Amino acid sequence: MAARDAAQSAVGQGVVQVALARFPRENVAISGNSTEFVRVGDSGGHAKFHFCPVCGSTVFYEIGGHEAFVGVPVGAFADPGFPAPRVSVYEERMHSWVAPPPGAERIP
Repeated sequence: MAARDAAQSAVGQGVVQVALARFPRENVAISGNSTEFVRVGDSGGHAKFHFCPVCGSTVFYEIGGHEAFVGVPVGAFADPGFPAPRVSVYEERMHSWVAPPPGAERIP
């Protein structure tokens, strides 16, 4: 439940599905200020969500154990042609009406 709670509290209130893109850290330039929120998951791992201190939008996140990557919410990109997700995670907790894109790797 911690993953779903994190999506609802850290990414957006009442969100039931979140599209996040991960990029190699060396390909990402981060500048400006952010407010950090650390969430501890069911497994004890942690995620650091970084928010805009003015509007509260999530601007990027970091997952403990995956320091080589930086995650960005897909909604932060003004690109309606942004590629569909290739991986779907936490599927055992997914609402029955959520459908991952065809061909996506599915991780329970």
